[in-house]
Amino acid sequence: MNPTERFTDRAEAYATGRPSYPPAALDLLLGGLGDPADVVVADLGAGTGIGARLLAERGARVFAVEPNAAMRAAAARDPRVRWIDGTAEATGLEEASVDLVVALQAFHWFRPEDALREMLRIVRPAGRAAVVYNERDEDDPFTRGYGELVRRYQTAGNERRRAAGLEAFESFPGWRGVRRVIAPNEQVMDGAGVVRRASSTSNLPQDGPPAEALRRELHALIDAHAAGGRVTMRLRTILVLADVGSG
Repeated sequence: MNPTERFTDRAEAYATGRPSYPPAALDLLLGGLGDPADVVVADLGAGTGIGARLLAERGARVFAVEPNAAMRAAAARDPRVRWIDGTAEATGLEEASVDLVVALQAFHWFRPEDALREMLRIVRPAGRAAVVYNERDEDDPFTRGYGELVRRYQTAGNERRRAAGLEAFESFPGWRGVRRVIAPNEQVMDGAGVVRRASSTSNLPQDGPPAEALRRELHALIDAHAAGGRVTMRLRTILVLADVGSG
């Protein structure tokens, strides 16, 4: 399947089921770039705009680049976010037009070499590039149980793809000052929220007996760990940040 089409039937679940990003991650993305109101951001593979809206709330102007029409349609609007029907490899943005170019939970779906060249093309010489992922912290029992279900029912190894994407970004010769930072995060959900989280994941079954079996196991996991009808998924927000130029 074309990666740009993977979430067409999962856009609503994605908009309501995916975790947010912690304030510390936003601080790292925007820190040192000046007044956020003067910062222009390109969010590549913006999905339903979870990260784009957070950056806009800080005052930045955001180009949310997303090729999937269903994902764009499911996004809540923000006057500081301009949506663009484009790809990470061909954003349609002008050369040296943004201060920050970032991919949040998306870089593994890109063609890395082409996307990295496009990131370098659109970011200004004093700008920053970044890749961000929310990953499960399976030291937590509920989160570990959820991860075990993902590994049992998954149809593709997305976690390996994400790791490979981070390595490709870190090793790109156009960057300097590359650093990896981890910020703690969490997602608090009721039972329906956990099901939406699973439904938003492209490598988990959506229909048929496998999906029904997964939902049964999810509800059993929730029942085993819920407090007051809610569970907390522990996350690690991984950021790889880079400055531009050869230094």
